[in-house]
Amino acid sequence: MTSLKPRVLCVDDEPLNLSLLEAVLLPRGYEVVQASNGPEALERIRTERIDICLLDLMMPVMDGFEVCRRIKASEEHRNIPVILLTAYDARENRIQGIEAGAEDFITKPFDSAEVLARVAMLLRVKELNDQLLSAYCNISRLTGFGEQLFTGFDPLHFDFMASISDIVHQIIAVSPEMNEHPQRILVGFRDESGEYACHMFSHDAGRLAMTPLPEIVVQHLNRLVVEEAGVVWLNQSECREKCHELISVLSAYAAPAFNLICHKSSQITLCALNYGRRVTRYDAEVLHSVVTQSLFLKSLSQQVQENEDAFAYTVLSLARAAEVNDDDTGEHIQRVGDFCALLAEQMGMPAEFISLIRLQSILHDVGKIHLVQEILKKPAPLTAEEFELVRLHPVHGATIIGDHVRLTMAKSIALSHHERYDGSGYPYGLSGDRIPIEGRIVILADQYDALRNARCYKPPLDHETTCRIILQGDGRTLPQHFDPRVLAAFREVHGKFAEIFAKLT
Repeated sequence: MTSLKPRVLCVDDEPLNLSLLEAVLLPRGYEVVQASNGPEALERIRTERIDICLLDLMMPVMDGFEVCRRIKASEEHRNIPVILLTAYDARENRIQGIEAGAEDFITKPFDSAEVLARVAMLLRVKELNDQLLSAYCNISRLTGFGEQLFTGFDPLHFDFMASISDIVHQIIAVSPEMNEHPQRILVGFRDESGEYACHMFSHDAGRLAMTPLPEIVVQHLNRLVVEEAGVVWLNQSECREKCHELISVLSAYAAPAFNLICHKSSQITLCALNYGRRVTRYDAEVLHSVVTQSLFLKSLSQQVQENEDAFAYTVLSLARAAEVNDDDTGEHIQRVGDFCALLAEQMGMPAEFISLIRLQSILHDVGKIHLVQEILKKPAPLTAEEFELVRLHPVHGATIIGDHVRLTMAKSIALSHHERYDGSGYPYGLSGDRIPIEGRIVILADQYDALRNARCYKPPLDHETTCRIILQGDGRTLPQHFDPRVLAAFREVHGKFAEIFAKLT
């Protein structure tokens, strides 16, 4: 397969004139399409690819002026150059032709050299106009694609290969007639194991197909010389001169390759090929820009993820520091986080809430840093004065966490995780929905874990006993201490509580 031949529509009601035009154009590499009247010509333009129109002026049914006006009135086809063929050289005809939108005139009987020269000149003008239109469309598409990338950008869940797949969908031709777009796209990249893989994308019966390519294609892609900007564009003759080995290898797996653009970096090589027209630096820059955008977002995503990991590690470290003087120096805080996430998920809370409560609930007892070891590990009942000190640890926790926006939920949990739904909790005796939902979830998760754990003043309880106390009460712990919605969620998933406890003990 080579670049598409220019298609010339010749319109004349005289068969002899059509034969003469065909005899002039065919030997010069043009593809000739014929029509014998105006309506037939418009139908050809509507249903076929036409690059230029040679249009007889005087025809029955619909003259050349009207045909030209209708071509130029069409937004889809107005860029097709029209040459009017006329036996009259009258000034009025030329003015009327210009008003109809014609680009040029040829007087009958026409000269073969003149026909070829004017056709070649207008096709070159059309090619430049098409390039300008393509550049505008590419810029519009690039702008829209960039807006879509950034609007939907989630740095914690960014999928680089999904982004590259979106680029492929944006630029690849969905049919052979779409000569503004490449028919094939090669994507080479290093997978998670560090191995370099290569795939070819193409449309097969309207469906985007992905075909793995062998290592030899990858090797030739890596040898492709790319400019400092990271991109190269090669048209048909240049392909044969500069990368004939790659073209030869690709031809074994697809139609012969030509007119290609290649973006190459240490992370990915993306090669778009088989455009049905010449490619330019502007096409190359568009491809380079969209791939670079994805690479930038990938880098940004990695940095954000590293910051999130560091943030989570810091939160966990602070939570473990708060546990140092307590009886349980094991996995209490992690279990409470998992319990909370399980309850929140069962209650239908949003994914962001579930993720936040899993992490930030582990700071619920950070205020215990202010409590002395003698109180935390006292085997006997606390005195009234000692219990008053304990009742202050939610306030101390909120003070330690502070007012940073990233820890808003953690502060709320620290302050409210001992508030009871019936108003009998502390430090403020809040009740019902006045208690933040995260606090209402944490109190049940924390209570379950406290009952299951051995303490210096009590033995551990099994899962069944713990569930009975939470759901039915034992005099000290009562069902009305908990939000009914949280209690209902616990009733549905308590078996998973036992699994988490067993796993993290």
